Amino acid sequence: MNTRVEETIARHDKGYNCAQAVACTYCDMVGVDEETMFRMTEALGLGMGGMEGTCGALSGACVLAGMKQSTGNLDSPNSKAKSYMLSREILARFEEQNKSVVCKTLKGVETGKVLRSCSDCIKDAAKIAEQVLFSEE
Repeated sequence: MNTRVEETIARHDKGYNCAQAVACTYCDMVGVDEETMFRMTEALGLGMGGMEGTCGALSGACVLAGMKQSTGNLDSPNSKAKSYMLSREILARFEEQNKSVVCKTLKGVETGKVLRSCSDCIKDAAKIAEQVLFSEE
């Protein structure tokens, strides 16, 4: 697979939030049209709307993990463990690299020390998603 990391930044520059920038760039690889993915991830930006939660770019990557792995079996949900495994891997790699997964910590809201810019978080989440979710494709 050719990298799409720069496409994530182009979307962010266009006004997509961090979650949308990551998830929409790869939505075709998980069978979702871009408008639907855009809508699904809109509330995940800015650390889930208030910088208190998980980095939006990381949330977007985890949405991709679920969409890639889920069987969609409503009668017998049987793919959660594998989806959780992929999300854990994405989270672990991101945290190892950036020392946090929380938006306000990454942005230094309380400490005054920025650990990572939004653009860098988006690039990191996209690279990790490519490695964990799409490297075999």
